[in-house]
Amino acid sequence: MNNYETVFILTPVLSDAQMKEAVEKIKNVLTTQKAEIVNEENWGLRKLAYPINKKSTGFYQLIEFKANPAIVDVLETQFRRDERIIRFLTFRQDKFAAEYAAKRRNLKSSGTKDDSKMKIKDYKLAEELDYKEE
Repeated sequence: MNNYETVFILTPVLSDAQMKEAVEKIKNVLTTQKAEIVNEENWGLRKLAYPINKKSTGFYQLIEFKANPAIVDVLETQFRRDERIIRFLTFRQDKFAAEYAAKRRNLKSSGTKDDSKMKIKDYKLAEELDYKEE
Protein backbone atom coordinates (compact mmCIF):
# COMPACT_ATOMS: atom_id res chain seq x y z
CA MET A 1 0.00 0.00 0.00
CA ASN A 2 1.26 3.45 -0.94
CA ASN A 3 0.67 6.81 0.70
CA TYR A 4 -1.32 9.20 -1.48
CA GLU A 5 -2.45 12.78 -1.17
CA THR A 6 -5.24 14.31 -3.18
CA VAL A 7 -6.28 17.94 -3.33
CA PHE A 8 -9.42 18.97 -5.13
CA ILE A 9 -11.23 22.26 -5.65
CA LEU A 10 -15.00 22.47 -5.43
CA THR A 11 -16.99 25.16 -7.20
CA PRO A 12 -17.68 28.20 -4.98
CA VAL A 13 -21.43 28.31 -5.68
CA LEU A 14 -22.08 25.30 -3.42
CA SER A 15 -23.75 25.63 -0.05
CA ASP A 16 -22.02 24.24 3.02
CA ALA A 17 -24.21 21.12 2.98
CA GLN A 18 -23.56 20.51 -0.73
CA MET A 19 -19.81 20.89 -0.20
CA LYS A 20 -19.84 18.37 2.66
CA GLU A 21 -21.92 15.99 0.55
CA ALA A 22 -19.37 16.15 -2.29
CA VAL A 23 -16.48 15.46 0.10
CA GLU A 24 -18.37 12.54 1.67
CA LYS A 25 -18.96 11.10 -1.81
CA ILE A 26 -15.22 11.13 -2.51
CA LYS A 27 -14.47 9.63 0.91
CA ASN A 28 -17.03 6.88 0.24
CA VAL A 29 -15.30 6.05 -3.04
CA LEU A 30 -12.04 5.63 -1.14
CA THR A 31 -13.52 3.53 1.66
CA THR A 32 -15.44 1.24 -0.71
CA GLN A 33 -12.16 0.59 -2.53
CA LYS A 34 -10.57 -0.38 0.84
CA ALA A 35 -8.40 2.70 1.20
CA GLU A 36 -7.43 3.92 4.65
CA ILE A 37 -8.05 7.65 5.09
CA VAL A 38 -5.20 9.05 7.16
CA ASN A 39 -6.00 12.75 7.23
CA GLU A 40 -8.59 15.15 5.92
CA GLU A 41 -8.33 18.93 5.85
CA ASN A 42 -10.78 21.55 4.70
CA TRP A 43 -8.78 24.56 3.55
CA GLY A 44 -11.90 26.61 2.93
CA LEU A 45 -12.70 29.17 0.26
CA ARG A 46 -9.57 30.49 -1.43
CA LYS A 47 -8.73 32.62 -4.42
CA LEU A 48 -7.62 30.71 -7.50
CA ALA A 49 -4.39 31.57 -9.28
CA TYR A 50 -6.33 32.00 -12.52
CA PRO A 51 -10.04 31.84 -13.40
CA ILE A 52 -11.49 28.39 -14.04
CA ASN A 53 -14.90 28.25 -15.74
CA LYS A 54 -15.29 32.00 -15.04
CA LYS A 55 -14.84 31.42 -11.30
CA SER A 56 -12.06 33.09 -9.32
CA THR A 57 -12.50 31.23 -6.00
CA GLY A 58 -13.05 27.65 -4.88
CA PHE A 59 -13.34 25.40 -1.84
CA TYR A 60 -10.09 23.50 -1.35
CA GLN A 61 -10.08 20.04 0.24
CA LEU A 62 -7.13 17.75 1.07
CA ILE A 63 -7.35 14.02 1.76
CA GLU A 64 -4.38 11.81 2.63
CA PHE A 65 -4.89 8.07 2.30
CA LYS A 66 -3.15 4.70 2.03
CA ALA A 67 -4.25 2.51 -0.84
CA ASN A 68 -3.28 0.27 -3.73
CA PRO A 69 -2.30 2.04 -6.97
CA ALA A 70 -5.42 0.85 -8.85
CA ILE A 71 -7.62 3.03 -6.64
CA VAL A 72 -6.19 6.23 -8.09
CA ASP A 73 -7.79 5.55 -11.48
CA VAL A 74 -11.18 4.94 -9.87
CA LEU A 75 -10.84 8.10 -7.78
CA GLU A 76 -9.83 10.30 -10.70
CA THR A 77 -12.69 8.92 -12.80
CA GLN A 78 -15.05 9.98 -10.03
CA PHE A 79 -13.45 13.45 -9.95
CA ARG A 80 -14.05 13.84 -13.70
CA ARG A 81 -17.68 12.72 -13.43
CA ASP A 82 -18.57 15.12 -10.63
CA GLU A 83 -19.37 18.56 -12.03
CA ARG A 84 -18.93 20.16 -8.60
CA ILE A 85 -15.16 19.48 -8.74
CA ILE A 86 -13.35 21.95 -10.98
CA ARG A 87 -9.73 20.79 -10.44
CA PHE A 88 -7.95 17.90 -8.73
CA LEU A 89 -4.47 16.54 -8.20
CA THR A 90 -3.52 13.16 -6.74
CA PHE A 91 0.04 12.05 -6.18
CA ARG A 92 1.95 9.30 -4.39
CA GLN A 93 4.01 10.50 -1.47
CA ASP A 94 7.60 9.36 -1.23
CA LYS A 95 8.98 8.51 2.21
CA PHE A 96 10.13 12.08 2.86
CA ALA A 97 6.77 13.61 1.96
CA ALA A 98 5.00 11.03 4.14
CA GLU A 99 7.26 11.86 7.10
CA TYR A 100 6.69 15.59 6.59
CA ALA A 101 2.91 15.10 6.42
CA ALA A 102 2.99 13.03 9.63
CA LYS A 103 4.99 15.74 11.43
CA ARG A 104 2.60 18.42 10.16
CA ARG A 105 -0.40 16.42 11.40
CA ASN A 106 1.21 15.92 14.81
CA LEU A 107 1.99 19.63 15.17
CA LYS A 108 -1.51 20.55 14.14
CA SER A 109 -3.17 18.05 16.50
CA SER A 110 -0.99 18.90 19.50
CA GLY A 111 -1.82 22.59 19.24
CA THR A 112 1.79 23.77 19.36
CA LYS A 113 1.11 26.24 16.61
CA ASP A 114 0.74 29.04 19.16
CA ASP A 115 3.98 27.93 20.84
CA SER A 116 5.82 28.16 17.52
CA LYS A 117 4.53 31.72 17.04
CA MET A 118 5.73 32.57 20.51
CA LYS A 119 9.17 31.17 19.72
CA ILE A 120 9.35 33.25 16.56
CA LYS A 121 8.43 36.37 18.52
CA ASP A 122 11.08 35.55 21.14
CA TYR A 123 13.63 34.98 18.38
CA LYS A 124 12.82 38.35 16.80
CA LEU A 125 13.06 40.02 20.18
CA ALA A 126 16.46 38.39 20.77
CA GLU A 127 17.65 39.64 17.37
CA GLU A 128 16.54 43.18 18.23
CA LEU A 129 18.41 43.01 21.52
CA ASP A 130 21.55 41.77 19.75
CA TYR A 131 21.39 44.70 17.34
CA LYS A 132 20.99 47.17 20.20
CA GLU A 133 24.01 45.72 22.04
CA GLU A 134 26.28 46.15 19.02
